[in-house]
Amino acid sequence: RHSVVLAEDEITDDVMPQPYVLKPVNEGSSVGVYIIRAEEKFEDPKAMEWPYGEKVLVEKYIEGQELTVSIMGDRALTVTEIEVGEGFYDYNAKYIAGGSRHILPAKISTDVHEEALRLAKLAHDSLGCRGLSRADFRFDGRDLFILEVNTQPGLTPTSLAPEQAAYVGISFKELVSWMVQNAVFDT
Repeated sequence: RHSVVLAEDEITDDVMPQPYVLKPVNEGSSVGVYIIRAEEKFEDPKAMEWPYGEKVLVEKYIEGQELTVSIMGDRALTVTEIEVGEGFYDYNAKYIAGGSRHILPAKISTDVHEEALRLAKLAHDSLGCRGLSRADFRFDGRDLFILEVNTQPGLTPTSLAPEQAAYVGISFKELVSWMVQNAVFDT
């Protein structure tokens, strides 16, 4: 369950039962993401001069394993499980070496692994994605929940898509060459 609210409106506890997630609509890399739990009170974005635009995405927080699948063209690469020591997979956990641990392949059943691959590819195709994308999931032990599709996944030394490509035998150089060779320009 999710909704979009205006940042200028007061965000109160009745927006959604806690825990829930607040995130900017137009940011990436978990910039401006807050997890609001029952023991916390989030400061109204208007009062804190919310710098992330007019709208705020509010979505239910799902406890569970953080999983991700990269899609390269018509191929789902693999499923990675992301473990974070404290907090959640925020900007620092993503880009600072040692901020998170990536487990390849993810510690999940074969059925869940195959379903994550299938759903990531379905999302990629349904959204009209081309080239490289990455779908992020939560697995609560029973169900997979797709959180988002990254249409421009990172290509840094700590990024997941190049790591998954390497895991299936595609070097960084091969990945970048493939991206350039398969780039499409729309007019």
